Amino acid sequence: MSSQDDSLEQGVDPALLRGLTEPRFTRRQALKVGGAGAGALSIGALLSACGVAGTANNSSKSSSVGTAAWWKKQKQAGILDFANWPLYIDTSHGKHPSLEQFTKATGIKVNYFEVIQDNAPFYAQISPTLRSGQSIGYDIVVMTSNSWQLTEMLNINKWAVPLDHSQLPNFAKYASPLVTSPGYDPGNKYTAAWQSGFTGIAYNPQLTGREITSVHDLWDPKFKGHVGMMSDNTELGSLGMLALGIDPQHSTVSDWHKAAKLLNQQKASGLVRQYYDQSYIKALENGDTWITQAWSGDIYQANNSGYPHLKFVVPKEGVMIWTDNMLIPLHAKHPVDALKWMNFYYQPKVAAEVADWVDYITPVPDAKPILVKQDPAVGKSPLVFPTAAMNKKVHQYYNFKNYNEFQTWNNIFNPIIQA
Repeated sequence: MSSQDDSLEQGVDPALLRGLTEPRFTRRQALKVGGAGAGALSIGALLSACGVAGTANNSSKSSSVGTAAWWKKQKQAGILDFANWPLYIDTSHGKHPSLEQFTKATGIKVNYFEVIQDNAPFYAQISPTLRSGQSIGYDIVVMTSNSWQLTEMLNINKWAVPLDHSQLPNFAKYASPLVTSPGYDPGNKYTAAWQSGFTGIAYNPQLTGREITSVHDLWDPKFKGHVGMMSDNTELGSLGMLALGIDPQHSTVSDWHKAAKLLNQQKASGLVRQYYDQSYIKALENGDTWITQAWSGDIYQANNSGYPHLKFVVPKEGVMIWTDNMLIPLHAKHPVDALKWMNFYYQPKVAAEVADWVDYITPVPDAKPILVKQDPAVGKSPLVFPTAAMNKKVHQYYNFKNYNEFQTWNNIFNPIIQA
């Protein structure tokens, strides 16, 4: 294992910790359906807005949409309406160079909208329109892999257009194995990754008195009352399974109960100070917590905001990876233009330009040599270009097959957070 790999095991040097640097705090603050705490949408509100399995208007669907014959009839319109999260694309003087290059290369004008603050409220906003069989006004939307809303969009309501991969040769050539045929979208039938990120552990070595290497360090009695855990039940439950050596992606309901038992033991022993939303970073900075579940981008921001001693670690049991995905919503008016952008983006030079600004894990590994020359801090960062050793430790979240499974997960893990 290289010294760079060792740094990931023992805590990333802030000079390398460029991954996940643009703070989109609202992206991770909202809880899953049925979650605890302020900001969580009520189950009733989401069910009425999102359409639980069996409630979708099937008349809005067409079995021909996305077939080779359907795609053959579609024509480039010269317009692309692109909905994304804030601060999530290269920006210079109020403009987006990659989009301008795309327009110059294809003649397609891009209307770019930073309108997605979190998966649940965005989905609640667009689902009534989709259910009525109308266009939501966007040709590409970006949604997160470990959200129930993406599952509904793709698998329950079938509100995404199957992609024509014959028009995506750059995806076939350059897409990272981390985002190729993921569990939430086998064969990338509907999605192409935009960016990814990690959920691991952060700590203050001045207070822990030692390096942190394992998920089990969150159960160390020496840290009693100073352990931070997440109030996001997907993150909490997934970490509990990692602690048991269970792959969350392939877990069972029995595994969920085992993880909940372990997490309840941690809570009952007084180890956990609190189950945090985004406020976990302040608790770590002010010393209320010494060790905590963390999103690596927050630690990078802390390192550059007066807390250079805080460290982020990929524990030996593994790290969770989430992916934000581009997809074409049903009834999109310019689907060919959307495909043109997806293919354009997967060119290494374009992916490098975006990665250099947003500093997330890029889905195009071949962008690395470009950035090593242009911006070595980004190009050499294993949190933008994960190493082979790191890839072996990556785990994906469980993909719920239906709403009943999703509700079962909530019923198992929410009481830990709420009680």
